[in-house]
Amino acid sequence: MHSMPLTAIPTPEEAARWTAEQVVELVGEHLVLGRQLEAIKREVQTLNHQLDWFRRQIFGQKSEKRWLEANPHQMNLADLPVPESSPPLPGKEVAAHHRRPQTTDYAKADASALFFDETRVPVETIAVPNPDAAGLSADQYEVIGEKISHRLAQRPGSYVILKYVRPVIKRRDTDIISCPPAPIGVIEGSRADVSFVVGLVTDKFCYHQPLYRQHQRLVDNGIKVSRPWLTQLTHAALSLLEPVFTAQLDSIRTSRVKAMDETPIKAGRAGPGKMKSGYFWPVYGELDEICFVYHAGRSGKFIEQTLGTGPPPEGAVLLTDGYAAYERYAEKCGLTHAQCWSHSRRKFFDAQSVEPERAAQALDMIGTLYGVEKQIREAKLVGEACRAYRLAQARPVVHQFFAWIDVQFEAQGLLPSSPFTSAMAYVRERRAALEVYLSDPDVQIDTNHLERALRVVPMGRRNWLFCWTEVGAKYVGIAQSLIATCRLHDIDLYTYLVDVLQRVGQHPAADVAQLTPRQWKQRFAANPLRSDLFAIST
Repeated sequence: MHSMPLTAIPTPEEAARWTAEQVVELVGEHLVLGRQLEAIKREVQTLNHQLDWFRRQIFGQKSEKRWLEANPHQMNLADLPVPESSPPLPGKEVAAHHRRPQTTDYAKADASALFFDETRVPVETIAVPNPDAAGLSADQYEVIGEKISHRLAQRPGSYVILKYVRPVIKRRDTDIISCPPAPIGVIEGSRADVSFVVGLVTDKFCYHQPLYRQHQRLVDNGIKVSRPWLTQLTHAALSLLEPVFTAQLDSIRTSRVKAMDETPIKAGRAGPGKMKSGYFWPVYGELDEICFVYHAGRSGKFIEQTLGTGPPPEGAVLLTDGYAAYERYAEKCGLTHAQCWSHSRRKFFDAQSVEPERAAQALDMIGTLYGVEKQIREAKLVGEACRAYRLAQARPVVHQFFAWIDVQFEAQGLLPSSPFTSAMAYVRERRAALEVYLSDPDVQIDTNHLERALRVVPMGRRNWLFCWTEVGAKYVGIAQSLIATCRLHDIDLYTYLVDVLQRVGQHPAADVAQLTPRQWKQRFAANPLRSDLFAIST
């Protein structure tokens, strides 16, 4: 039976002439169209949610802070009464003066083969005493010549050439000719001073200046070096720092409370015009140390390789986001898994466009928990005092929050695909992990302290985009680990790296942990090793 499609609502008389088969067919079509309409509504809701997210990422504010509405009874600044203007204060005449123009002294030409333009690059001369002339009077020897070597150094914001003048002497009584050797640099056989090496590393990894930009700046300043040389210097310096990085990672592994996350990075060629996808796995220890460990993927086995599979410390806690691999690792190793409230809050924040009222209620309760943490910080509560305050102030709010979640699930009208439903399911599945921080004062409410430290990686990605090799990615992790830890301990990065690069080659390998930023600050920060440039500058 073929029914004619309806183009208008039928009258009761027309409907009365329909057969039973026509009614059944019409009802079936209505049900099919109803199901299609519901599917389209869900799809539109999902697309609108995604569109709102993309709009916020491009044009909107990414912060999840919620601002209180302004009090309608509060006056605006423009409504305040304007005081009468007062007469201007009497001035006084200042005698004029004549300032001499500044003059610049340029270095004289040198007979040796130079890799720089002396008319554009300042040269500092360092006289190297000849130890064979020590204790001799001027009539006991004569200076018969000089050997000159140059080393590239760097002051913050400028390049300097260190000109080492080494006298060649001949003793009159023995006719022996001698000349002191050139000072040894941190990288054997290199003409780069430790100050330049540290400036190179700092500009690339701390201030996110790729090496090709630094090379352009060198050329513009009259320095004639190749770009591969800069890459070789960077790799050589970071390979010297690798034992320090390893010692710091070992220290983090012994922490009772650790936080961990992962962030993507492109490293290594996968083919013409394609790069492999790898991951940094930053891990944060309880002594404010952080290490960015590079692995080729996001599999759970890399968590074991980073943290190890040995017996954890008593009462060990791993604080992470909701990635299921962390939960499996915690169960395998027998440690407590705590999860981040910030990630839970983000789920409800993203659901505001779908369920604004209910999402706002959830965000208000989570905001109360963060208010308790703010009060703890302001009161400087630690240990048992922090634990007691959380149990008294935060635990009732947590119980109220999850009871409210149960009530919302029992209510009707929530689509399974709704972002709000997904947010509630996310937190309900992780209730035990989200409540860990209440009874352990050393566990933070979220992983924001870790995410703030790993921000250097996405910032760097916007500048150097990728790592050409996986070895290069490992070196990026070494550099960022020491940079981030220095910031956590309020250590001047330039001073630290200049000292450690000179000290690491002569420091006992068994005590390399003393060169990690935390221990270095206690042992060597008061009297650090300096570049030769420091003596000239001061």
